Amino acid sequence: MEGLIKERIQQVRDGDQRAYEDIVEFYKDKVFQLCYRMLGDRYEAEDVAQEAFLRAYVNIHTFQMNRKFSTWLYRIATNLCIDRIRKKKPDFYLDAEVAGTEGLDMYSQIPSSEKLPEEELENLELKEKIQQEIQRLPEKYRAAIVLKYVDELSLKEISEILHLPVGTVKTRIHRGRDALRKSMQSL
Repeated sequence: MEGLIKERIQQVRDGDQRAYEDIVEFYKDKVFQLCYRMLGDRYEAEDVAQEAFLRAYVNIHTFQMNRKFSTWLYRIATNLCIDRIRKKKPDFYLDAEVAGTEGLDMYSQIPSSEKLPEEELENLELKEKIQQEIQRLPEKYRAAIVLKYVDELSLKEISEILHLPVGTVKTRIHRGRDALRKSMQSL
């Protein structure tokens, strides 16, 4: 598949703008998922993913054809997510109490699209708690954890995306896992 992607990249470089549609189509879900796991907000993730594709298109001439395109694209998306995280200040927390109520938190305000069986509901709650805990990690650990366990990238790919030595990536993953484990012991 990487060969086909590189063929499309060459077509884009040669002036065929429509060839980029195939690249976007192939990577759009993966880039969105990366952004969503990093940011925790669907709309922000869509914005950042779109911006990542736009930046990749504008800078396609700087892509080195002897490298893996997905790594280059993920690096762009990850850097944009980190920039967004640094600029963003939280407006509210889901576990904060709703004003004017007693005992209701923001979780109770999230609409449910359908009723789930108890087992699926427990799974959903656990996933939300895990996502919350990932969001609480410092950004350097968060990026490494998301790229390793959500996107299932190799240490070498993560190293290239984050511009860090593999040893540093291993350390960040280890420390991120420890932090998650400690924060989730109460669950």
